[in-house]
Amino acid sequence: MRSIFLPKSLPAAALVVVLSGFGAQNVTADQISTVSVAVASDDDAEMRFLEFADLISQSCAPDVSSSTDDVASASTDDTTAAEPTPDSTMPVLVDEVPLTTEEECAAERHAWRLSRAFSGTDTATYEEMQKKLTSLNYPAARIYRVPDFSGEPVARLDLRVGADHVALEVTGTHLGVMVRAFGAPEGVSVTEVRLEPQLDAPTS
Repeated sequence: MRSIFLPKSLPAAALVVVLSGFGAQNVTADQISTVSVAVASDDDAEMRFLEFADLISQSCAPDVSSSTDDVASASTDDTTAAEPTPDSTMPVLVDEVPLTTEEECAAERHAWRLSRAFSGTDTATYEEMQKKLTSLNYPAARIYRVPDFSGEPVARLDLRVGADHVALEVTGTHLGVMVRAFGAPEGVSVTEVRLEPQLDAPTS
């Protein structure tokens, strides 16, 4: 079982930064209380996410006999960043990386969870999608809006914990959502990952 440790000083540090905007001598007790609740709420959301993400990871953990294969398949080069174009204002995109067997399992379980929660729901706007995702314990800080060229809301979820690469792209439909898993390299925003085009399923 993998343990996850979080820095205990994070909420206090965040509180100091926020309070500095009020001015040291003008901070009231009510303002301190309000800011403290906001920081605690964000921290609690991340803790809840880490708890169920760890349960999913444990359920997908490989047995000893397959661990060697998984380690070998995980040895991918994350340095896939495209060369920047001189004077370009466009974001530099990187290629997605392969997911290990364990990561694919975790991604599938997250995707199934989302598909079930959104089933039968007409998600017309990004705001509706974000609200639903946060209600499912995906922190707002892990939800990113991306362009919706088809007119449907699209969000990407950063599900990476530690050295994992798991991320999801969620597209709203009138009957629920379509979910696509992909691997996000370490140190790169999920919005900067270039996904390989998916081939249409053959028609009979």
